[in-house]
Amino acid sequence: MLDTRPAPHASRGARPTIRPTGRERSFAADELIVSKTDPRGVITYANDVFLRVSGYELDEVLGQPHNLVRHPEMPRAVFKLLWDTLAAKQEIFAYINNLASDGDHYWVLAHVTPSQGPDGRVVGYHSSRRKPSAAAIRRVQPVYAQLLAEERRHSGARAAAEASSRLLGDLLAEQQQSYEEFIWSIITREEH
Repeated sequence: MLDTRPAPHASRGARPTIRPTGRERSFAADELIVSKTDPRGVITYANDVFLRVSGYELDEVLGQPHNLVRHPEMPRAVFKLLWDTLAAKQEIFAYINNLASDGDHYWVLAHVTPSQGPDGRVVGYHSSRRKPSAAAIRRVQPVYAQLLAEERRHSGARAAAEASSRLLGDLLAEQQQSYEEFIWSIITREEH
């Protein structure tokens, strides 16, 4: 059923709640969505593809947390793993479902890397995203659905993230894979 109620109005300075529409956006396979953030995840740069696909203007994203485009149906475990990996000064690849400014969604294969200053300290993060294949999304969605179901069994964001992180670890252990191996197995199939 189509929800025709208007989105709730935000108070001054707060972001409005965006309701997912269920419509999917796309972008060309040869395009890259690029953004950079400071060490806290606040956007410092967004390319024209990021802006076009997300539906935001540059002045709407600069200075905002990157979770501005976080889809509510993305498992917290994936973001916990992402931030834990980046904290270890390592790169990560992840399939992520993002939310555009109008509630549409778009899937990406994100490659996120820490940017280091001359002294080795992390000064920010760089993310390049490409369009994943439909087959890759079909492969990752059931895993993400299991993680979301686990999260919904727990109250509070921290408890939900910890529970789904444990489940992700268990699912990967059953397959005798790390998250990186799981993602690369999908990428490899995508290329053939």
